[in-house]
Amino acid sequence: MSGSFASGTGIGVGAQSQDSPVLHNVFVYGSLLADDVVKVLLKRVPPSSSAILHGFHRFSIKGRVYPAILPVENKKVTGKDISKKLQAHTYVWSDKNDPNLYGDWVFEEWKQVHMDDFIKMTSEFVEELELPESKPRVATYESFYKQEG
Repeated sequence: MSGSFASGTGIGVGAQSQDSPVLHNVFVYGSLLADDVVKVLLKRVPPSSSAILHGFHRFSIKGRVYPAILPVENKKVTGKDISKKLQAHTYVWSDKNDPNLYGDWVFEEWKQVHMDDFIKMTSEFVEELELPESKPRVATYESFYKQEG
């Protein structure tokens, strides 16, 4: 995965890490739009509502079931937030010329085609993280989808 975290005026879901009691506002725009995925990861679903991040576009990525966003003038990405305008962090793809980015990533299509397998993969990922010698996140993702494909 290639990208970076960015801050900007946007909207986000409040997220709190175990290392820090500080609440972070995070704009989610891909698989984390699905409450079932969030529940597997966090063991809860934080309150959120629809949100828009202006000046970005959500792309599909060849060979992946999650999207990437990049700055694109006059575009917008719908996602989730905690229902007020605020500063938020989000993950932005770092290579705007990546040949694997194409078209639009559509959440409703993802839910029908990929969500069940993604939830299974996420559950296995969370279980594996608890093992003493767990694989890196990307290796877990890739090994799951190679088994399925």
